[in-house]
Amino acid sequence: MSVYQFSVMTNRGDIRSLSEYKGKVLLIVNTATECGFAPQFKGLQTLYERYREQGFEVLGFPCNQFLRQEPRANDEIANYCELRFGVTFPLFAKIDVKGPNAHPLFRYLTARKRGFLTRDVKWNFTKFLVDRDGEVIRRYAPATTPEKIERDIQRLLNM
Repeated sequence: MSVYQFSVMTNRGDIRSLSEYKGKVLLIVNTATECGFAPQFKGLQTLYERYREQGFEVLGFPCNQFLRQEPRANDEIANYCELRFGVTFPLFAKIDVKGPNAHPLFRYLTARKRGFLTRDVKWNFTKFLVDRDGEVIRRYAPATTPEKIERDIQRLLNM
Protein backbone atom coordinates (compact mmCIF):
# COMPACT_ATOMS: atom_id res chain seq x y z
CA MET A 1 0.00 0.00 0.00
CA SER A 2 1.11 3.59 -0.64
CA VAL A 3 -0.32 7.11 -0.63
CA TYR A 4 -1.01 6.67 -4.35
CA GLN A 5 -4.02 4.47 -3.53
CA PHE A 6 -5.97 7.36 -2.00
CA SER A 7 -8.22 9.92 -3.59
CA VAL A 8 -8.92 13.35 -2.14
CA MET A 9 -11.30 16.19 -2.87
CA THR A 10 -9.89 19.41 -4.29
CA ASN A 11 -10.98 22.74 -2.88
CA ARG A 12 -13.24 23.04 -5.97
CA GLY A 13 -15.07 19.80 -5.23
CA ASP A 14 -13.36 17.54 -7.77
CA ILE A 15 -11.94 14.15 -6.82
CA ARG A 16 -8.23 13.74 -7.44
CA SER A 17 -6.27 10.51 -7.18
CA LEU A 18 -2.92 10.86 -5.46
CA SER A 19 -1.60 8.48 -8.13
CA GLU A 20 -1.25 11.69 -10.19
CA TYR A 21 1.78 12.42 -7.99
CA LYS A 22 3.45 9.04 -8.60
CA GLY A 23 7.21 9.38 -8.81
CA LYS A 24 7.32 12.66 -6.89
CA VAL A 25 8.54 13.48 -3.40
CA LEU A 26 5.58 14.78 -1.37
CA LEU A 27 5.25 16.85 1.76
CA ILE A 28 1.70 16.37 3.07
CA VAL A 29 0.64 18.96 5.64
CA ASN A 30 -2.56 19.64 7.60
CA THR A 31 -3.02 23.41 7.62
CA ALA A 32 -5.10 26.15 9.25
CA THR A 33 -5.01 29.82 8.31
CA GLU A 34 -5.71 31.11 11.84
CA CYS A 35 -3.06 28.94 13.52
CA GLY A 36 0.04 30.44 15.10
CA PHE A 37 2.05 28.23 12.73
CA ALA A 38 0.38 29.76 9.64
CA PRO A 39 3.54 31.75 8.76
CA GLN A 40 4.95 28.34 7.76
CA PHE A 41 2.89 28.70 4.57
CA LYS A 42 5.66 30.99 3.28
CA GLY A 43 8.37 28.42 4.00
CA LEU A 44 6.31 25.66 2.41
CA GLN A 45 5.85 27.83 -0.69
CA THR A 46 9.58 28.51 -0.83
CA LEU A 47 10.35 24.78 -0.78
CA TYR A 48 7.69 24.17 -3.43
CA GLU A 49 9.15 26.81 -5.75
CA ARG A 50 12.73 25.69 -5.13
CA TYR A 51 12.22 21.96 -5.77
CA ARG A 52 9.08 21.60 -7.90
CA GLU A 53 11.06 21.22 -11.13
CA GLN A 54 12.97 18.34 -9.49
CA GLY A 55 9.78 16.43 -8.71
CA PHE A 56 8.67 17.83 -5.36
CA GLU A 57 5.11 18.73 -4.34
CA VAL A 58 3.57 20.22 -1.22
CA LEU A 59 -0.02 19.07 -0.60
CA GLY A 60 -1.99 21.13 1.90
CA PHE A 61 -5.03 19.76 3.70
CA PRO A 62 -6.94 22.39 5.67
CA CYS A 63 -8.40 21.15 8.93
CA ASN A 64 -10.70 22.80 11.47
CA GLN A 65 -10.28 20.27 14.27
CA PHE A 66 -7.84 22.22 16.42
CA LEU A 67 -9.50 25.14 18.20
CA ARG A 68 -11.47 25.89 15.02
CA GLN A 69 -8.46 27.58 13.49
CA GLU A 70 -9.69 27.02 9.94
CA PRO A 71 -13.08 28.77 9.81
CA ARG A 72 -12.96 29.64 6.11
CA ALA A 73 -14.74 27.82 3.28
CA ASN A 74 -12.59 25.84 0.83
CA ASP A 75 -12.53 28.50 -1.89
CA GLU A 76 -11.80 31.23 0.64
CA ILE A 77 -8.86 29.27 2.06
CA ALA A 78 -7.08 29.10 -1.28
CA ASN A 79 -7.67 32.79 -1.99
CA TYR A 80 -6.56 33.84 1.49
CA CYS A 81 -3.38 31.72 1.32
CA GLU A 82 -2.49 33.06 -2.11
CA LEU A 83 -3.01 36.70 -1.11
CA ARG A 84 -1.49 36.50 2.38
CA PHE A 85 1.34 33.99 1.87
CA GLY A 86 1.79 33.67 -1.91
CA VAL A 87 0.72 30.00 -1.86
CA THR A 88 0.46 28.29 -5.23
CA PHE A 89 0.90 24.67 -4.12
CA PRO A 90 -2.28 22.54 -4.07
CA LEU A 91 -4.69 23.09 -1.19
CA PHE A 92 -7.42 20.49 -0.96
CA ALA A 93 -10.86 20.51 0.66
CA LYS A 94 -11.08 20.69 4.45
CA ILE A 95 -10.85 17.30 6.12
CA ASP A 96 -10.60 15.68 9.52
CA VAL A 97 -7.13 14.36 10.29
CA LYS A 98 -7.96 12.50 13.52
CA GLY A 99 -10.87 10.81 15.22
CA PRO A 100 -13.67 8.65 13.81
CA ASN A 101 -14.12 10.83 10.72
CA ALA A 102 -10.44 11.11 9.86
CA HIS A 103 -9.79 10.96 6.15
CA PRO A 104 -8.37 7.55 5.13
CA LEU A 105 -5.20 9.25 3.86
CA PHE A 106 -4.43 10.61 7.31
CA ARG A 107 -5.31 7.31 8.95
CA TYR A 108 -2.74 5.73 6.66
CA LEU A 109 -0.09 8.41 7.29
CA THR A 110 -0.45 8.24 11.07
CA ALA A 111 -0.38 4.43 11.02
CA ARG A 112 2.89 4.53 9.10
CA LYS A 113 4.62 7.16 11.24
CA ARG A 114 3.71 7.66 14.87
CA GLY A 115 4.00 10.98 16.57
CA PHE A 116 5.49 11.52 20.00
CA LEU A 117 3.43 9.38 22.43
CA THR A 118 0.53 8.96 19.99
CA ARG A 119 -0.38 8.15 16.42
CA ASP A 120 -2.92 10.97 16.24
CA VAL A 121 -2.16 14.27 14.59
CA LYS A 122 -1.85 16.55 17.60
CA TRP A 123 -2.02 19.95 15.92
CA ASN A 124 -2.02 21.94 12.71
CA PHE A 125 1.04 21.83 10.47
CA THR A 126 1.99 18.23 11.21
CA LYS A 127 4.01 17.20 8.16
CA PHE A 128 4.58 13.85 6.45
CA LEU A 129 7.43 13.36 3.97
CA VAL A 130 6.72 10.76 1.28
CA ASP A 131 9.28 9.31 -1.14
CA ARG A 132 8.90 8.79 -4.89
CA ASP A 133 7.46 5.30 -4.28
CA GLY A 134 4.64 6.66 -2.11
CA GLU A 135 6.15 5.43 1.16
CA VAL A 136 5.94 7.61 4.27
CA ILE A 137 9.54 8.33 5.25
CA ARG A 138 9.24 10.77 8.13
CA ARG A 139 6.79 12.71 10.26
CA TYR A 140 7.52 16.21 11.57
CA ALA A 141 6.00 18.03 14.50
CA PRO A 142 4.00 21.23 13.92
CA ALA A 143 6.82 23.38 15.31
CA THR A 144 9.32 21.94 12.80
CA THR A 145 9.74 24.66 10.23
CA PRO A 146 9.87 23.91 6.50
CA GLU A 147 13.48 25.12 6.44
CA LYS A 148 14.46 22.32 8.85
CA ILE A 149 12.98 19.73 6.47
CA GLU A 150 14.86 20.92 3.39
CA ARG A 151 17.85 18.62 3.78
CA ASP A 152 15.59 15.54 3.99
CA ILE A 153 13.76 16.70 0.84
CA GLN A 154 17.06 17.16 -1.00
CA ARG A 155 18.18 13.69 0.04
CA LEU A 156 15.00 12.07 -1.34
CA LEU A 157 15.14 14.07 -4.56
CA ASN A 158 18.72 12.90 -5.16
CA MET A 159 18.00 9.20 -4.61
